Amino acid sequence: MKLKTALLGAAAAVALTPVMATADAHTGERGRDGEVKVIYWQAVSILNPFLSGGTKDVEGASLILEPLGRYDQDGNLVPFLATEIPTVANGGVSEDLTTITWKLKEGILWSDGTPFTSADVVFTAEYCMHPEGGCAQLAKFEGVENVEAIDDLTVKVTFNEPKPNPYLPFMGGQSPILQAAQFAECTGARAPECTDENFNPIGTGPFTVTEFRPNDVITMAANPNYRDASKPAFATLTLKGGGDAAAAGRAVLETGEYDYAWNLQLAPEVIANMAAAGKGVPVSAFGTLVERLEMNMTDPSPDLPEGERSTAKHPHPILSDIRVREALSIAIDRDLLVEIGYGQAGRATCNLVPAPAMYASDNTSCMPQDLDRARALLDEAGWSDTNGDGVRDKDGKKLALLYQTSVNAVRQDFQALIKQWWEEIGVEVELRQIDASVYFGGDPGSPDTFQRFYADVEMYANNFDGTDPEAYLAAYTCDKIPSPETQWQGENINRFCDPAYEELLAELGRTGDLDERGRIAKALNDMLTKDSHVIVGLVDRGRVSAHSNTLGGVILNTWDSELWNAADWYRTE
Repeated sequence: MKLKTALLGAAAAVALTPVMATADAHTGERGRDGEVKVIYWQAVSILNPFLSGGTKDVEGASLILEPLGRYDQDGNLVPFLATEIPTVANGGVSEDLTTITWKLKEGILWSDGTPFTSADVVFTAEYCMHPEGGCAQLAKFEGVENVEAIDDLTVKVTFNEPKPNPYLPFMGGQSPILQAAQFAECTGARAPECTDENFNPIGTGPFTVTEFRPNDVITMAANPNYRDASKPAFATLTLKGGGDAAAAGRAVLETGEYDYAWNLQLAPEVIANMAAAGKGVPVSAFGTLVERLEMNMTDPSPDLPEGERSTAKHPHPILSDIRVREALSIAIDRDLLVEIGYGQAGRATCNLVPAPAMYASDNTSCMPQDLDRARALLDEAGWSDTNGDGVRDKDGKKLALLYQTSVNAVRQDFQALIKQWWEEIGVEVELRQIDASVYFGGDPGSPDTFQRFYADVEMYANNFDGTDPEAYLAAYTCDKIPSPETQWQGENINRFCDPAYEELLAELGRTGDLDERGRIAKALNDMLTKDSHVIVGLVDRGRVSAHSNTLGGVILNTWDSELWNAADWYRTE
């Protein structure tokens, strides 16, 4: 069977790959190594990844909440709460590829001492798929028809058609398991109102929350019921947020005040100078992280009634024209952005999906920079400078855009350059910078989140769990547009809506041949980028973080949460 063969090919190294221990096991009493201090310059706002698409929130939660399986540092699927990764070969995936059955490990307890069972897995699916809720990870449940508990340790997921890639629900840091008992009264529209549950989730992971100060600091303690009696090695963990990437880098590499610093989005020479102090070491790897611009397809004007801004009720008065979007894209010199922002840790790209190679389009339509072509496109679109002030106008409206991003030195450098290039083609540009903890926080009441998108253009980067982009590409369907009805949750940030895209996405979901999956994924990428320019890729970013010389067990993982193996960390001296 062609589909079955493809599935086995995709999971060949996958199914039974164990989570590797460090070379030195460092076994002993739980909590023996005291405190470990982690700094994320984008502070965690919530510890429920189903209510925030922000990477910092997903990763903070991953210390507490766990999925059935994860992706290791090489992109292999590895079991966590499950006994093994289900495949056709081991009987976990049905021959017709319409079901996947997970076997849960025996004896796993929640941090409150109660048993972890299949009922919690079923509840998690119902929680995210609730029709009145706004789940930030809904794409993980694309094509799921039913999730049922066969017994206390067996869960069966049924899809509405053959699913050659059934590893979307419950895989990776973006799709962990919630405790049914804790969140029972927090479903649907009530989900964001459950502050205690969202800030202090009961989990199966290595740590539990002691105190959570949103957008600031979280203190955690070793989970007394964690399944390995010798882990975690640290009795407490402090996850400090806020500040900027430079301060985070200095705290590990220069002063040694912290043990781990995430996402050092800094110029390469800055990192090198910090590392020269000898307190720590930078670690880096390429994955699927793309710095990009999202073009708002809806009108964010504050003149509109609240509840109608940036919604499908009002198309964008400027950016709805593809010629304008393309002009903005080709006015950018991506090679210069890479040079000033990332050096060898960056690569110019036009794509949303930059890797793995089998899914990466050869799309180079945005390069090289072409200001003359950009001007010609705006001319075609009817935008001209009628009064000689340097700003184009049309029908009495100025070609003016609000361009927002989070506070970060590299991003502000990018903003300044892109503003300059856009002004050279006759666009008036206002820049806005928002604190990263707020911007990526997912607070439904905040007007400043990237999901709310009260701007014309916004810039950020994110990536997807694992090596298959199906769920990532599924984010751009019409039903995942953030709106007041979804508490402004949803992964379709630019409000793109195209039935042809959804038809092709459905084809990807039922296609098993790996070459054909690659072809379809590339076509979907191109529909979002070179065919429509609703997503404007800038830089394929290598992830750069740092850890102290005395922190052992760190394995940088660009395919899942960076904190995926924090249970294995230990003090070396």
